[in-house]
Amino acid sequence: MINAGTRAGALISAASLALTACATPVAGPNGLYATPIGTAPVTANPTPYTAALVCIAQYARQYNLRAPRISVARIGDYTGKEEADGSGRKITQGASLFAMTAFAKAGMPMVERFDTSVSELELKYANNKLIGDAPGPATQGPSEPRKIYSGQVPGSDFYVAGGITELNYNIRSTGADALGGDRDADGLKGSFRSRIFVMNVAIDLRLINTRTLEVVDVISYQKQIVGREVGLGLFDFLNGNVFDISGGSGALEPLQLAVRALVERAVVEMSANLYGIPGPQACLNVDPLGGGTVGATGGYTPAYNNLGTNNGTTREDPNRWSDRRDSSAGGTLRGRY
Repeated sequence: MINAGTRAGALISAASLALTACATPVAGPNGLYATPIGTAPVTANPTPYTAALVCIAQYARQYNLRAPRISVARIGDYTGKEEADGSGRKITQGASLFAMTAFAKAGMPMVERFDTSVSELELKYANNKLIGDAPGPATQGPSEPRKIYSGQVPGSDFYVAGGITELNYNIRSTGADALGGDRDADGLKGSFRSRIFVMNVAIDLRLINTRTLEVVDVISYQKQIVGREVGLGLFDFLNGNVFDISGGSGALEPLQLAVRALVERAVVEMSANLYGIPGPQACLNVDPLGGGTVGATGGYTPAYNNLGTNNGTTREDPNRWSDRRDSSAGGTLRGRY
């Protein structure tokens, strides 16, 4: 008869061997100590307002509406909230990037004002006649210097500024805990817990006329975020052995995705105002198959006159270009040139 201690030791040894097989201190033939887990493909990252942004772009394209040029300034985090362990801010620092993507989905032409470091450096080099525009490898020798023309950089008509202004925890929470079981010390006992809590995040954005610095649009929105937790546990003595089994699940609505949704809702309203669109009813008259260069992933300008055959219509396909999911790409060797 094998006692409980022997069985426990055997189980621990087997578990150790299994873990050892997953990661070793010696690199394998592929040069890796371990293969990363996870096979989820890259997907689009829409919010409930992404479809409205795409609709606005299609409406403007269908009726040939002129869109003003937009630039995005810094949309900062003004909540001042940081992680308790000092690892960083609780709120994303990329709200400006969210706004750029949202305006692209709405078909708004944009000019870069957020990070102009590369353009400024190239302008400096071109002004010193150090940059040439001849195609081909650098081994062909120097080419004609790039020329600088007056007015070659288009200006913006409006720009967006603002920030994330609120992050409020535990607006309301509810919970229940229950414990029951046999009155004997070695009897079966069970526990149950359930909790729900609510927090919120808010933004304040403004649209500014670049030429006059007049504030022409101001929007403030907040979004509540819900989280929940459920747990179940059992505790018992069976033939001198102790069993303590517990399980649970929890979910929290993504905080940073909530910020993206706030930004997209604000951009929907600003874009509709700039285009003169009356409201969501305008989307009823839009041809969804009318083509275009915008979608749930953003917008682009075709590099060539191949709008009907380029990759613009497949950017939302999670299987596209994946060596595991796309049969046309899976048979190729990565890294060959």
